[in-house]
Amino acid sequence: MSPPRPRQLVVEDARRLADVAAEWIAAAIAGEIREHGGCAVALAGGHTPRPVYERLARDPLARRIDWRNVDIYFGDERAVPPDDPASNYGAAAAVLLSRVPVPAARVHRMEAERGDRDAAARDYDRILPQHLDLLLLGLGGDGHTLSLFPGSAALDERERRVVPATGPTPPRERLTATPPVIASARRIAVLVAGADKAAIVARVLEGPLRPRDLPAQLALGGVWFLDREAAARLRTAA
Repeated sequence: MSPPRPRQLVVEDARRLADVAAEWIAAAIAGEIREHGGCAVALAGGHTPRPVYERLARDPLARRIDWRNVDIYFGDERAVPPDDPASNYGAAAAVLLSRVPVPAARVHRMEAERGDRDAAARDYDRILPQHLDLLLLGLGGDGHTLSLFPGSAALDERERRVVPATGPTPPRERLTATPPVIASARRIAVLVAGADKAAIVARVLEGPLRPRDLPAQLALGGVWFLDREAAARLRTAA
């Protein structure tokens, strides 16, 4: 089976990546609101999205989005309180959500710190829309995305859209969206920067299709925003 051909947008450095990705995201959200009256966005965790979120929170991009009609979701979360430094929600709240007029009722946090994580996953599944309009993803050095790690049982999930998961490093306990959420998203943006990601980027984008070993291959149909360092080992870098 031949993998789909992802769209690659390669820019000079991480700073430029943040600018280009933020412009693209703002245009996607604004377009969805114009066409359908609202936009459901799932934010990614990790370091690379942070400067992207910072740019979205500043003018002129912040003014282009009618934040009153944006619903914010999360693709995964660690089992920590929302004010913990490891919280994906906490990071997004600090640099984006607290700086734009998105209604609090439209910010849907994953409550991964609950004692019954299976119940928390089922509750989140119920509020997640059938199709996300925009799903933002990152890429781990082992090829994971969301909290879908190589060999994870969550990769076999076809019915539940959110499940408990375990990561290889602390905090290990997580909640994660599953492959059906990626497959049903209307738009996907994958944000990757840095020389330390070059080898895994090449394996994911140009290697054999093995999503159980390289879960980020589930997002090959998305737009991949790469800086030159991350794209350095690609044979077909744009």
